[in-house]
Amino acid sequence: MTGWLAEVRSGFAQLSPAVFPYRQFAFALLLGIAGGAVFYWLRLPLPWMLGAMTVCTVAALARAPVAAPGVIRSPMSAIIGVMLGSGFSPSIVWQLPQWLVPLAGLVLFMTACGLTVVWYYRRIGGYDWVTSFFSGMPGGLVEMVIYGEERGGDARVIALVHSARILLVVLTLPFVIQFSQGIRLDRPAGGVSVFDAPLTAELWLVVCGFAGAFLGHVLRLPAKTLLGCMIASAAVHISGLSDFKPPFEIVNAAQLVLGVAIGCRFAGTASRVVWRVLALSVGSTAILLFWMTLFAVTVSHISGFSAVTLILAYSPGGLTEMALIAVALHAEVAFVAAFHIIRVFLTMIAAPLAFRWLGHGRVT
Repeated sequence: MTGWLAEVRSGFAQLSPAVFPYRQFAFALLLGIAGGAVFYWLRLPLPWMLGAMTVCTVAALARAPVAAPGVIRSPMSAIIGVMLGSGFSPSIVWQLPQWLVPLAGLVLFMTACGLTVVWYYRRIGGYDWVTSFFSGMPGGLVEMVIYGEERGGDARVIALVHSARILLVVLTLPFVIQFSQGIRLDRPAGGVSVFDAPLTAELWLVVCGFAGAFLGHVLRLPAKTLLGCMIASAAVHISGLSDFKPPFEIVNAAQLVLGVAIGCRFAGTASRVVWRVLALSVGSTAILLFWMTLFAVTVSHISGFSAVTLILAYSPGGLTEMALIAVALHAEVAFVAAFHIIRVFLTMIAAPLAFRWLGHGRVT
């Protein structure tokens, strides 16, 4: 408890005007709102997140004075986590045995992605073995940066590669789904309006947010705020205590800020480095999407799950972003979220073991 309270106090300290770049963040937020409004007007998928992400990415690459420090992500991740947890229900327990075939497909998919993308960054990108290996792993941005840096890799490149992977997948996959399936993804991802929702919805949101943040800290979960809040919310819904949904205005605001944060990741990095990583990431993302489509369609024929649901579950994009698309599609949010959590955990466990087995300290 003491450690968590210290972390909370540290978070508030980072919001001090002496530390937090309020002007740059306010400018990025205004750009994000403008981008979200344009995407919403054009009826493009996930407008508030993708619109903000697109505009802020362009602004960051153009060296505009934008910034979105990591401290702002936690409260937004808590809101999204609570919303994702509201997609769980008591019936989810009985569906678990049906997940065995898709899980086997996920393991094979991750293996194929890892082997081919690592080779791509080593031979086509020309990066050293350690940097190529941890850049090519299908998930876990923070974990792969830490693992790679500890073993002598270029942490900056690894972070940029994974950021670019998420950016490119999130910017392409919703459009592919929307236009190929004829499904609109510009609908609100949350529940009812804040003006119509009962007060208990906001109360449950706050309770699950604080309880989930504490749970994530205690369990030392990856993406601890997001996953902790999702678990807390899921427990409330599975137990039948409540079936509340966070108001969609709050969810859209969280998407907007997260989109700004993703776009601003490229701020402050040399343009030459960013453009080279983005160019290489186009090729690696194509490889990932090829394997994703192949395994999703194949497993769909075997398991009976829809190909779109499996595409979202296998997608090498971020948990938050893919789960939001699942919400917009009215797909199985619990299934999609669970598979992304499993992918991150498997990558965290398997990556260092595979690195050691393939040749720890290798330089060629």
